[in-house]
Amino acid sequence: MEIDGERASVLPGDAVLIPPGARHQVRAGAAGELRFFCCCAPPYRREDTYFE
Repeated sequence: MEIDGERASVLPGDAVLIPPGARHQVRAGAAGELRFFCCCAPPYRREDTYFE
């Protein structure tokens, strides 16, 4: 998990709060499998998504 340039490991059962407007990304680790559940408030808007 990376939020505004700061990286952290996330393990099963962890929860992560992403502040509004923060640039963030999540990637699968060496195991290659990733499952996550995302709750957005305010609701997600497609125009807020950026890919680099």
